[in-house]
Amino acid sequence: MLSNSRYTVAIHILTLLAYNETEALTSEFIASSVNTNPVVIRRILASLRKAGIVSSQGGPGGGWCLAERPEQVTLRHIYRIMNPDALFPLHPAEPNQNCPVGRSIQELLTKRFVVAQRALEDSLGAASIADLVKEVS
Repeated sequence: MLSNSRYTVAIHILTLLAYNETEALTSEFIASSVNTNPVVIRRILASLRKAGIVSSQGGPGGGWCLAERPEQVTLRHIYRIMNPDALFPLHPAEPNQNCPVGRSIQELLTKRFVVAQRALEDSLGAASIADLVKEVS
């Protein structure tokens, strides 16, 4: 399960960039909106840049901007970038195969976890950064 706020901060960053679409934003400006340290913002922006969602420009007037249209960036896309691991990871040690529960539990859970993961991602896929920008008041 999600154990940190990187995903929600990434959504905040991308919504802010889309909202201010005509100007590049510095990591300091973004950090002031999120109310966190610019280093945290730069780490998340690095992940988003690697995925091709944001770009940066140096020098005076430089900063960060969206590299994709906000309509194309879904919450599912961001989720997959920020959370590449399974939502419900199985225990790393193989259960005792001599126990009826141990012999069956991973397969039983995997079936259910796949369904849950799909439902989550389908729901997140229905919303884009552009949708969030429209709702900003």
